[in-house]
Amino acid sequence: MIYEEKTMKSEKIYEGKILTVKVDTVELPDKKYSKREIVELSGAVAIVPITDNGDIIFVKQFRKATESVILEIPAGKLEINEEPLDCALRELKEETGYSAENMEYLFKYYTSPGFTNEVMHLFLATGIIYGEATPEDDEYIDVVRININEALEMIKNGEIKDGKTIIGILMAYEKLKFNEKE
Repeated sequence: MIYEEKTMKSEKIYEGKILTVKVDTVELPDKKYSKREIVELSGAVAIVPITDNGDIIFVKQFRKATESVILEIPAGKLEINEEPLDCALRELKEETGYSAENMEYLFKYYTSPGFTNEVMHLFLATGIIYGEATPEDDEYIDVVRININEALEMIKNGEIKDGKTIIGILMAYEKLKFNEKE
């Protein structure tokens, strides 16, 4: 059976620089009503840049929402009318300074569909070329290189906590492992 909710009313609560928050009143399949708080985002990209020797290029930065420094793969939000590939190339260069000879689209997924419409586009970057980072004025980023096998251990040990980073590492590992079998 398919369960759908019909939106009866939608009220915008907040509109900021990177997100909009709204509260929808929905009619449930049993004809009762409920409220849904929704965060609307423009979408984002995440990139797993991996060198020929198996090092992943990470960014390390303070994240206010978690009050901690997080190790992440490079990522960023899509600008209005920006294609995911263009965003991935831009964000990789801005955050790390690196560029890639090959940028392969892996897939897209919802980051947390219980409360947001955000879609994350995941890329695998190979043929990595060093360059100078140009982060935005309010970004303070350290670039870190970690071998993919060590990164897998860091996931198992709970040292890597960011969802897009975990997904990206696991998918890159599977993709590269698959290529070795060919």
